[in-house]
Amino acid sequence: MINKECWAAVKNTKVVFQGPWQVETVEEIFSQEIGPQEVLAKKLYTLISPGTELAMLSGNESWFQMPGIPGYAAVSEIVEVGEGVSAYQEGDIIFHYGNHAKYEVTGTNGTFLKVPKSLNLQWVPFTRMATVATTAIRVSNIEFGDYVSVTGLGLIGNMAAQLAQAQGATVIGIDLSEERLRIAKQSGLHVAINGKERNVKEKIAEITQEKGVSTHIEATGVPQVAVESLAYIGKLGEIIFLGSPRGEYQTDITDVLNYCHLYNRGCITFKGAHEWRYPVEPNEFVKHSLVRNSTIVFELMKHNRLQIAPLISHVLEPRQAKEAYEGLKVNKNQYSGVLFDWSTV
Repeated sequence: MINKECWAAVKNTKVVFQGPWQVETVEEIFSQEIGPQEVLAKKLYTLISPGTELAMLSGNESWFQMPGIPGYAAVSEIVEVGEGVSAYQEGDIIFHYGNHAKYEVTGTNGTFLKVPKSLNLQWVPFTRMATVATTAIRVSNIEFGDYVSVTGLGLIGNMAAQLAQAQGATVIGIDLSEERLRIAKQSGLHVAINGKERNVKEKIAEITQEKGVSTHIEATGVPQVAVESLAYIGKLGEIIFLGSPRGEYQTDITDVLNYCHLYNRGCITFKGAHEWRYPVEPNEFVKHSLVRNSTIVFELMKHNRLQIAPLISHVLEPRQAKEAYEGLKVNKNQYSGVLFDWSTV
């Protein structure tokens, strides 16, 4: 237990974005009080979300203020509970949207879940990415026997592909990185195509008996990739925007809209799959919620129906934060699933 009397002796290590492309690992005395409905969590592992955190580090995300602590996927041990907390106790292992700091005071509502005892703790932070990927499946019309394509086989795209296969679809993964394609195959993906090839559309047509895919999941967040992938989709199909679009791209918007409007261009349905379109907690009026999705992900992991081990590229000490973000920025072939191990500080 950490109480007020011994706070002065407790050092908190945290990863801080000081400014654009400026990463530091900082130590400070921990001094935050615990509210009645809060707990003090000691991190075990946290996972870097490459797309979101690199966007934050670039300074292009206005909602993230620098200096600031990034991170939102953690597995932690509860070391102290507030006086109003009854559902949790000291020693509980929990999954939560925690940041990259060893100690954090956090509320117990929403996406704050006890971890099944048999679950590999290094896998637990990936629940956040898998829950994001689940949104693409929830909004889609994927059914048993369908053909589905996915552009972008990073953490979220890979897991979206795995989840689409769990629906009974034949999934075609597309990426520019041979390493990501290898990891996707190791994760059980049916078909993996390098996007650098000129005949991607023809390969998809051959696999789908010239019909095209019924669902395409766009997980890169690159607008040009999204536009080019419209040609992979069959009539009355759908494109799911899972990756948040970033960056400027100029094209003929009329041509893009005609993919949606004209039957001879496919009459394709455009759907957004932003994680927050569903409520955080279950209620009697809505079937799906973030909590329900995360709980299902636990079960899929526990029974090895969602492969996580192939996605882990590095387990680093927090003091190696600069190395971690630099690797994710410039060496995406080798850096993908990067965990911080907080037992080292």
